[in-house]
Amino acid sequence: MEIDSPETLRGLLEQRDYLADPGLATAAFLALRMGRPLFLEGAAGVGKTELAKTLAAVLGAPLIRLQCYEGLDAAQALYDWDFPRQLLHLKAAEAAGITDVKALEGEIYDRRFLIARPLLQAIESHPSVLLVDEIDRADDEFEAFLLEVLSDFSISIPELGTIRAASPPLVVLTSNRTREVHDALKRRCLYHWLDHPGFDLEVAILLRRLPACTAVLAEQVAKVAARLRGADLLKPPGIAETIDWAEALLTLGADQLNPEMAAVTLGAALKYREDQQTAIRNGLLDA
Repeated sequence: MEIDSPETLRGLLEQRDYLADPGLATAAFLALRMGRPLFLEGAAGVGKTELAKTLAAVLGAPLIRLQCYEGLDAAQALYDWDFPRQLLHLKAAEAAGITDVKALEGEIYDRRFLIARPLLQAIESHPSVLLVDEIDRADDEFEAFLLEVLSDFSISIPELGTIRAASPPLVVLTSNRTREVHDALKRRCLYHWLDHPGFDLEVAILLRRLPACTAVLAEQVAKVAARLRGADLLKPPGIAETIDWAEALLTLGADQLNPEMAAVTLGAALKYREDQQTAIRNGLLDA
């Protein structure tokens, strides 16, 4: 499929119900054309992970996801040896009377006993989309290691040699900015900040993702969501929560948003008790 402009990519994303603004579509297009990782930063729930999923659908490529967390190390991201299978192979060889130690060592470190983790999977797959999700949750050491892998898309395995990507995967890194990611990694990437959608875009997203939603309900939910984001909440609702909220209202048969219905479904939008109390106490749910 030929994607010859940001507008073409934006249209393909829209066909899969992802409504991107021109800036985001341009950033994604440039990442594709320039072969550079795309670093997406912004609050949780604004569509960073969803963009990677939709890009994979547009490209007809598998999405390979590396979920980052504190303590993640290289082995968990790269590869591991399948020790149980290696042991079974050795026992089978012993039962068969094979005693050539050198030959056995070569056999147990064969590629068939290697378990590919996300980074190796992405390097060996063509095409593929590699999602490095919430890189801000990983440690500094892993961030430095990832920078090295993204520099040449190759992995050295002592027992097998170096495995290089025939064609680099499209890499999407996301960050909720729980900490600052080092400049060295950002310099390697194209950068785009995702903010909460504006009113008109959020209404359009709700109507696209929830065909049963009326325009009135979509507008009321988007209006209240924007008001909640402007309040001093621990975790304002993202677009993901807004969609969940509207879907919860539709499930209950609501075609409009009123304070009573909003209050009983508020758990779909706000995930902290303190935020819910603030919203109700300050009258933030009036549509």
